Parts: sequence; C-alpha cells; structure tokens
Amino acid sequence: MKGIVFNLLEEVVRESHGEDTWDDLLEAAGLDGAYSALGSYPDGDLLRLVAAASAALKLPPDEVVRWFAQQALPLLARKYPGFFQAHRSTRPFLLTLNDIIHPEVRKIYPGADVPEFGYDTSMDKVLVMSYRSPRHFCAFAQGLVEGAAAHYGEGVTFEHLRCMKAGDPECLWRIEFRPGEAAHA
Repeated sequence: MKGIVFNLLEEVVRESHGEDTWDDLLEAAGLDGAYSALGSYPDGDLLRLVAAASAALKLPPDEVVRWFAQQALPLLARKYPGFFQAHRSTRPFLLTLNDIIHPEVRKIYPGADVPEFGYDTSMDKVLVMSYRSPRHFCAFAQGLVEGAAAHYGEGVTFEHLRCMKAGDPECLWRIEFRPGEAAHA
C-alpha cells in the first residue's frame, strides 16, 4: 500500500483525536510510523493500525476504515482539486475513477495498486457500481463515496448488494444520490 494512505490516516487521526492518539495507535500496532508518501508498505501495517483503532474505539474494523475514508476525502479534495472541480455532483466524479483519476494516481504514485470499478448508469439518480480489488477494502471505497457526496453537498444512500468478503467475485453497490441534502449513510 502506498504511503500516502498512511499519511492521510495520520492526518485524520491527529485532526480528529489529537496529536498523541496517532502515537498511541502506532505503539498499539507495534509500528514505527515512518511512512513516505511515495513509499510502498505492507497492507498488514494498515490492517494493524485499523485493528488498534478498532480496539481503542470499540468499533468494527470496517466502520473504522469507512470513517477514515470519509474523513480523508476532504484532504484529497484539497490536495488534488483538479479531480473534483471539473464536476458539480458525485455521480460524474465517480464515473472518472477508472479512466481519469486512477491513471493519474499511478503517475503520481508509481506502483499504486488501485481498484477497478464498473458502472450501470441506466437509472437517473441511482448508480449501480461494482468494486474489484484483491485487498477487499470495500469499506474504504464506500467511505470515499460517502465523503465525495458530502463534498458535493449531496445525501447518499449506499446499499451493499454483494460483497467480496462474503465470497462474491466483486462487490456490488446501489448508490442513490439526493442533491442538496446533507450526506448520511
């Protein structure tokens, strides 16, 4: 996993829970915390940090990951405004993931292993979206979608129809957008 993910997690934890909390998580996970944005690190390091946060917060790991992604999205929007400014709502933004955003991510962070998404755009206010990744990090993707909806001032209903964690070949989501509403899960 690219170090940028660890850098985002550190920033989110420090902003939301104070300076010492990041150090406490690193200690609980048995990690040193020296992550370069361009470096590559074992996925297990992130999973250990999530497990430490899960234990500290008494929340399921997927809820911790989803929260992290929701909080990281505004940081990504500030860091890479060009990805976001070209769109007025969440749906068209999401439709650029495979063809625009992920190729750019691979340029900025060589060796980045990004998920692949599929789209059914046949319904007007609903997007059926598939997710495929060997990491099975669908909670992170869901949190990013919810964070993007908040960024664009939309409410979102996220329905997980199939999941790789349950043995399905891909995750399948039904995502309904409500322009002008405060985003909620």
